[in-house]
Amino acid sequence: MPARPLPRPFVTANFAMTWDARISTRRGTPSDFSSAGDKRRLLEIRAQGDAVLVSAKTVAADNMTMGLPDPALRAARTARGQSARPLRVLLTNSGRLDPGLRIFEPSEAAARILIFSTTRMPDRIRTALADRADLWLHDAAEVSLTGMLATLRTEYCVKRLVCEGGAQVFRSFLSAGLIDELHLTLAPRIFGGRQAPTLTGVAGKFLPRSTSLRLRSMETVEGECFLRYRVVR
Repeated sequence: MPARPLPRPFVTANFAMTWDARISTRRGTPSDFSSAGDKRRLLEIRAQGDAVLVSAKTVAADNMTMGLPDPALRAARTARGQSARPLRVLLTNSGRLDPGLRIFEPSEAAARILIFSTTRMPDRIRTALADRADLWLHDAAEVSLTGMLATLRTEYCVKRLVCEGGAQVFRSFLSAGLIDELHLTLAPRIFGGRQAPTLTGVAGKFLPRSTSLRLRSMETVEGECFLRYRVVR
């Protein structure tokens, strides 16, 4: 009898990309190519989740706090029975996080931080972050994504997880069949650049298998196209 799948949240991913499918520069630095409307949409999608996940590389490159600054969005969450702000989840196999990042600055209003890493995390970083985040360290070379999702569902009651990047995290989730929904903003810009990452990393690296998507909604505003897809199982 096959093993029952581990419980997990519904996983939605959200990305903006140029018309030549680039989501960042070749150095992985923030590229501010989408509109204020897209940034508002990002917060609205983030507000739907019980937790938001990014890679350690992304949170460092974008200097993110992963917060929810809009009081109206926070009020809508509490009206739905959610916490005012979604949990903040960081994923890093190496465990090499800078404790000086903005996300770790103390704030009574900030949401809880969960870090999923491996026992490769250096001791000095474990010590520095022990009282600032919940540390879940997997005794393996890489974090088990299914194990991480099961922990989020069973230990933190996360029903919906929003993945905001980066490309390697999305690729790993997609390859493991763990993406359920994709929000995609197509911005009217063209970058070029062979090493600039696409949605699934550097162009030319094939996925283990293709993933079929079904369009659920589409909206065009001042040249930007907002798309929402569901993954076809």
